[in-house]
Amino acid sequence: MPEFDEAFRARLIELLTWRRDVRSFRAEALPAGLLEHLLEIAALAPSVGLSQPWRFVLVEEAGRRAEVRANFERANAAALAAYEGAEAQSYARLKLAGLDEAPVHLAVFADPGTAQGHGLGRRTMPEMIEYSAVTAVHTIWLAARAQGIGMGWVSILDPQAAASALDVPADWKFIGYFCLGYPQVDDTVPELEQSGWEQRRLPSSVILHR
Repeated sequence: MPEFDEAFRARLIELLTWRRDVRSFRAEALPAGLLEHLLEIAALAPSVGLSQPWRFVLVEEAGRRAEVRANFERANAAALAAYEGAEAQSYARLKLAGLDEAPVHLAVFADPGTAQGHGLGRRTMPEMIEYSAVTAVHTIWLAARAQGIGMGWVSILDPQAAASALDVPADWKFIGYFCLGYPQVDDTVPELEQSGWEQRRLPSSVILHR
């Protein structure tokens, strides 16, 4: 086993600190083969029963991207309508998508019907399939940041409409839609914190002792 020394551990914390939900991208393309390399790294993530249920959809067709963009606009308008007063004004100022700028659009699904893993660890908790796919998302997020690439999670979407637009098997579970590219700005402080939308909690506030 390789030795992960104190210097490495410090760099790992630095990587975790610089991993941000990026919403503003430069338009330049990623180097050839880099995205495929990042997906190979994502597949190193842990999964229940070694099921590897993640399914990656590279959204390259302009028409499909346009459908996702329209999906976002509908969902975002509905979300805005749920806020009132100053909170609505604050929400309206947020930049919540990089769909127009990011060179890479990636949708992640979980395949609950996969035979791989033989059902181990998910008979009582079938949602472990979805949790496993999320670990792959976090893995590619860190791997991308280590390459200087930003990644943003577009969560303001109708998942059924997104799955329909991407023409995937009906039983696949939509996990998320992601934009990847070089960020316009790098910062360790989350954009939502900078805008005053929310503040990060101290870890001690979410730890219970029993």
